[in-house]
Amino acid sequence: MKEIIKRFWPYIKEYKFHYIMVFFAGLLIIAATAGNAHIMKPLMDDMFIEKKEEMLYLIPLGLIGIYFTKAIGKYFQTIFMEYIGQSIISRFREILLEKMISMDMAYLYKNRSGELISRVTNDIARLQFFVTNMLPDMFRDLLAVIALVGYVIYLNPLLAFYTLVVVPVVIAPIMSIAKKLKKYSHRSQSKNADVVSRLTEVFNNSEVIKANATEKFEIGRFSEQNWQFFKINMKTVYVGAIVSPILEIIGVIGLATVIYVGGREVYDAKMTVGEFTAFITAVILLFEPIRKLGGTYSKIQDALAASERVFEVLDLEPQIKSGSKMLEDNIHTVEFNDVSLMYEDSYALQNVNVTIKEGQNIALVGDSGGGKSTFISMLLRFYDPDNGVVKINGEDIKNYELNSLKHHIAFVTQRIYIFQDTLAANVAYGEEHIDEEKVMQSLKLADALSFVNELENGIHTMMSEAGTNLSGGQRQRIAIARAIYKHSSLILFDEATSALDNETEKRIQAALNEYTKDKITITIAHRLSTIEHADTILVMQKGKIVDSGTHTQLLENSEVYQKLAGKFA
Repeated sequence: MKEIIKRFWPYIKEYKFHYIMVFFAGLLIIAATAGNAHIMKPLMDDMFIEKKEEMLYLIPLGLIGIYFTKAIGKYFQTIFMEYIGQSIISRFREILLEKMISMDMAYLYKNRSGELISRVTNDIARLQFFVTNMLPDMFRDLLAVIALVGYVIYLNPLLAFYTLVVVPVVIAPIMSIAKKLKKYSHRSQSKNADVVSRLTEVFNNSEVIKANATEKFEIGRFSEQNWQFFKINMKTVYVGAIVSPILEIIGVIGLATVIYVGGREVYDAKMTVGEFTAFITAVILLFEPIRKLGGTYSKIQDALAASERVFEVLDLEPQIKSGSKMLEDNIHTVEFNDVSLMYEDSYALQNVNVTIKEGQNIALVGDSGGGKSTFISMLLRFYDPDNGVVKINGEDIKNYELNSLKHHIAFVTQRIYIFQDTLAANVAYGEEHIDEEKVMQSLKLADALSFVNELENGIHTMMSEAGTNLSGGQRQRIAIARAIYKHSSLILFDEATSALDNETEKRIQAALNEYTKDKITITIAHRLSTIEHADTILVMQKGKIVDSGTHTQLLENSEVYQKLAGKFA
C-alpha cells in the first residue's frame, strides 16, 4: 500500500487546492459527527430528566444544524475527491496507452490484444472504483473514527478503554484475509484478460466462424473461460464476505462490555444517564465506520493488485531506443551491412548485404519465412539487428530520432488498416489539417477516385470499423493512397496489391512508376507482374539473399528464382 501511494504521489500532489477543500469539509464532518453523539447528553439530562422547556426548541434546532453541517461537508468532500480521482484515472488511461504503443513491436506481438485492452479498461476501472468511490468513503469514515474516538475518551477514559481494546483483536484476521484477497484479485484480473482476449478473437474472426458454422464451438471455448472467471470471483467473494461478520461480532462484544461497565457507573452515580446515553451513542456510531473501514481495507486489495498490473507496464522500457539525430533530408541510400537477426532459435535474417540508392525499385521474393517482411521491419525499426548495421544516408539507423525517421517512410502492409473516420482522414492519417486537394490527387494515383466519387459523401464518407463498407480491393487502394499522401522518400510495399485485379494493378503500377522515380521503393510480392519491371530483385531463403538481379537475369541464372517464377505464373 505504501509503495502504491508513493507511485501515485507525483500525480496526487498536483491537487493541493482540492485537498485543502477536502480537509475543511472533513472538519465539518468531524464536528457534526461528534455533535451528533454529544447532543444526546442534554437530550436525556436536560430535556427528559430535568424537563427544561427551552430544550424542546434548542435540541431539534441543534439536530437540524448538526445534520445540515454534515451534509455540506459530505457534499464538498465528495465532489472534490471525485474530481481528484476521475482526473488522475483519466490521465492514467492515457499514460498507460502511451506506454503500450511506445513499446517495441516484439512486445505488442507477444502480448494478446485482449490482455492489453484489459489493462487499459478493466485494471483502470478497478483503480477508478477505488479512487472515486472507496477512497472518499474511507477518508470520511476515518474522520468519523477520529472524531468519535476523541469524544469517547473525553467523556470517560475508562469506558473508552473497554470499547477500544477490541480494535487490535480484529487487525490480525483482516490482514490475513487481505493477503488472500490480493492473490485472488491478481488471478481474477488475469482471467478477465483471457475472457477479453477470447472475445476479441471471436469478433476479429467472425467471417471465418460464420463460414465454418463454428458458433457453438466458439461459445463452448468462451464458456470455459467465462466460468473459470466466475469461480475465481466467487473465491474472492467467499473470503471478502467474512470481514464484516467478524467485525460485527467483535464489535458487539465490546458494546456489551460497555453497557455492563457503564451501567455500573450510572448505578454508582459516577455518570449521569445523559452522559451514558451520549457515550453509548458515540460507541454505536463509532463501530459503523470501523466496520466499513475493515470492509474497505479488504476491497483495497483489488485496487492494489490492479495498481501492480498497471505499474508493471509503466515500468517497462522499450528495447528499441530512439536516437538523437534528426533525419531532415530525404532518404537517398539504404545499406544493410552483414545484418543478422535471430528469432527464437533460427535466423530471420543472416549476413544480409545490400545497398539501395535513390530512384531504385527493389523487389523481394522468396518462400514464406524467407525473411522478406523482416527485411522491411528493420527499416521501420520494429527490430534492431543482433549483428551488423543498417544505414540510411550513410548513418546508422539507430542514431536517428524515431519519429523523424518514420516521417520519411511510407508503409503499405499486407493487412489493410482502415480507421473509423472519414475516408479523407484515412488517406491523410495522422495529419491534423487535411489537404483535400492532395487527398484527391493521392486517390487518383491509387486508381481509387472513380469509386470514391460514387460514394454518397465522397471523401467525407465515414468508414465502418475495419472498413467493412468497402471491398477488399477498395481498402487496398485507400492504403496505397495513404502512402502516396505521405509523400515519403522511402516506400515499402508488403503484398500491397494482392487484393487487386490485374487491370487495376497495372494502372496503379503505371502511375506509381512515375511517382516513385526519385524515391526508393521496396516491394514484397508474389505476382510476376508486380516485380518483373523492378530494377533489382533480391531472392531470399531462410534469411539469406541467395540471388539478385533483374527479372531476365534471374530467369537465366537462378534455379531458385525459376521455381518461384513458375509459382508466380
